[in-house]
Amino acid sequence: MVNLDNYLDNHYIHRSNWLRAAVLGANDGILSITSIAIGISAASNSREPIILATVAGLVAGALAMAAGEYVSVSSQMDTEKADIAREAQELEDMPEEELLVLAAIYEQRGLSKETAMKVAIELTEKDALAAHVRDELGINEISQANPIEAAMASGAAFTLGGILPLIVVLFFPLSFMEYGLYGFSIIFLITLGIIAAKTGGSSIKKAILRITIWGTLAMGLTALVGYIFGVNV
Repeated sequence: MVNLDNYLDNHYIHRSNWLRAAVLGANDGILSITSIAIGISAASNSREPIILATVAGLVAGALAMAAGEYVSVSSQMDTEKADIAREAQELEDMPEEELLVLAAIYEQRGLSKETAMKVAIELTEKDALAAHVRDELGINEISQANPIEAAMASGAAFTLGGILPLIVVLFFPLSFMEYGLYGFSIIFLITLGIIAAKTGGSSIKKAILRITIWGTLAMGLTALVGYIFGVNV
């Protein structure tokens, strides 16, 4: 007999929630801190302002990412809970109509009318609310995110990603700081793309291409702002 839990755990989709938060956090950490450092270095002749800006950006960014993830995921959960409560009330008020809705959903997915009704009846007898939550509302254990888990993954990943350009700021020669930040950050982003692609089972080439294009664009525009508005400090 197949162990269904073990079988399902092998699929990449089960990693989607925390992987999304972690990749977003790390990518944002690398890009945000690098962009800040490049912008300041374009307008500065000393290392101290660059260090101060990157450290401040790192702390503020990590806290903002964690708070943002927590608030957004919590809002999503509140919406899901409200929909589930509404569905439970509808099942209580009009069970016959809800049974027909469930059968219609299965019929649209390719079952015959008779089979769809039979499946709807059996699932309703087992757990009507669970069937409607999963098949009518599209809410399941995979799609449900944990606010604390998402916040911690995003904040920690931002911190780890932001520390990398900070190391460059601390040790790379000031005269070539912008080029060093860009070069190392592209390497960091490519590495992140490879790790994310392998973890999520997606295309490595596409991940690298996306990260390189958007990373270059973000850092280039920030450097331009630094040159346009820069006053040597």
